[in-house]
Amino acid sequence: MEASQATVLQPEVAGGWRTVVADYVQLTKPKVQSLLLLTTVCSMLIAGDPSFGLIVLTVVGGYLSAGGAGAVNHYYDRDIDALMPRTANRPVPAGRVAPRAALLYGVVLAALSFVLLATTVNLLAASLALSGFFGYVFVYTIWLKRRTPQNIVIGGAAGAIPPLVGWAAVTGTLGGMPLYLFAIVFFWTPPHFWALSLLMKDEYGRVGVPMLPVVRGEHETRKQILLYAFLLYAVTQLPFCAGGLGTVYLVCSLVLGAMFIGGAYVLLKRADRRSALRLYLFSLAYLALLFAAMVLDVKL
Repeated sequence: MEASQATVLQPEVAGGWRTVVADYVQLTKPKVQSLLLLTTVCSMLIAGDPSFGLIVLTVVGGYLSAGGAGAVNHYYDRDIDALMPRTANRPVPAGRVAPRAALLYGVVLAALSFVLLATTVNLLAASLALSGFFGYVFVYTIWLKRRTPQNIVIGGAAGAIPPLVGWAAVTGTLGGMPLYLFAIVFFWTPPHFWALSLLMKDEYGRVGVPMLPVVRGEHETRKQILLYAFLLYAVTQLPFCAGGLGTVYLVCSLVLGAMFIGGAYVLLKRADRRSALRLYLFSLAYLALLFAAMVLDVKL
């Protein structure tokens, strides 16, 4: 009888541990991180010829820092997350992870990131990663998100830090090119996120978060998306104009930029959820392909 009970309980225990691990991984927002880490690796390859070990250490350090910021964000936003269908099943609002545990987890991850990067990469990369953590937690999550529709514009700077971390990891310094990479991600963030916020307008309105579509309306948001698509197009030409990248990148940036502007124009004219979703999904591919084009240009 005891053996049969143990046999029954073992899968439940294993399933419980898998749930706990999955919840703590979810706190780090791995889906969001994947694109950020791609920009980190690409910037490292553009900066030079880093060893595989250096890339791994930088990626792990970057993941810990951004993951820590994500966990603290889960802790701080647990009240509004519980009221939105898209986020109600997150570990903290769903009650699977205690709020204090999520907060402590986030802080520990950020501390581990700094120690790892400072001791195995360099102090500049560690400091930049830590600044991204502070920017996302204190500037975006705590200060701006619930106060102004410009939250994602200003707070988006935190998401533009990874290319700087990657560059600093390889060279130990910063210069013109990494700042161009920072600017590209910075200007990409608003149209990318606003396309998503058009789909989530009602949920943000319900919890009082002043995202642009809630405060200024959907038409104004679509106009701003198109405006930022043009601004992004201009910023992406800076690496070529400064002589840092060549023809391969120029052609790719022109094509991708035209596609982004075209998608934003279609969204402005059609004003439907399908166009918003298409532009949001394309924006993800856009940034990945643009950074891949940079690496291709440098390595050819």
